[in-house]
Amino acid sequence: MIKEKSLPDSVLRFCGRLLTWFIKRKFNKVIFNKIEIKPNHSYVLMCNHFSFWDGFFACFLAFNAIDKVNKLKSMKIMVLEKQMEMNKWLKYVGCFSIAPGSIKARESLDYAVDILNEPGNLLIIFPQGNLETMFIRYIKFKEGIASIIPKVKINCQLIWSSNLVEYFESLKPNLYMNLFDCGTNGDFEFNNLVEKVNQYHTESIKQNIRFTKEPS
Repeated sequence: MIKEKSLPDSVLRFCGRLLTWFIKRKFNKVIFNKIEIKPNHSYVLMCNHFSFWDGFFACFLAFNAIDKVNKLKSMKIMVLEKQMEMNKWLKYVGCFSIAPGSIKARESLDYAVDILNEPGNLLIIFPQGNLETMFIRYIKFKEGIASIIPKVKINCQLIWSSNLVEYFESLKPNLYMNLFDCGTNGDFEFNNLVEKVNQYHTESIKQNIRFTKEPS
């Protein structure tokens, strides 16, 4: 397991402001909806995984949708080990590795539990585990989340975001970030979470993306 060696909090917050500025310049529109952020909880932010941009999108949401409501103590991101080996800088912005299917995976999952057992901590994960198109009709979750959440001993809020990018009439793309409150660890049930997220993802595509209605 490769652990993070995060930069000082002041530096990371400066990077967060810089990231916000950069994304707002890079995209024609950046739209995200507000949800209730529960106080005195730890947080899991789950996002669909379709590009290398995904980590930046998740960090944008962490700073702008969560931290501005309830100030975060720390932010960690679970990343595939092969990605961290190729991108050494990731460990300096809060990333730690997981190697699915290996003996080392248990250490990473236990570390994720430790993160979430502290109020104010945020864990960012991409439960698909692989890159897939943002327009995928069914998001299949890896079962790592089912090994983490039941072991969290404090109140933990689960948040999903369906992130979608489209151009339409602009030369720059529009970024739509659809946040969904998935409840807490107190009412967590893996199959129910997967079903609710997929329903929401389908609705997000219908709301944000223009397409001809398919015949039934």
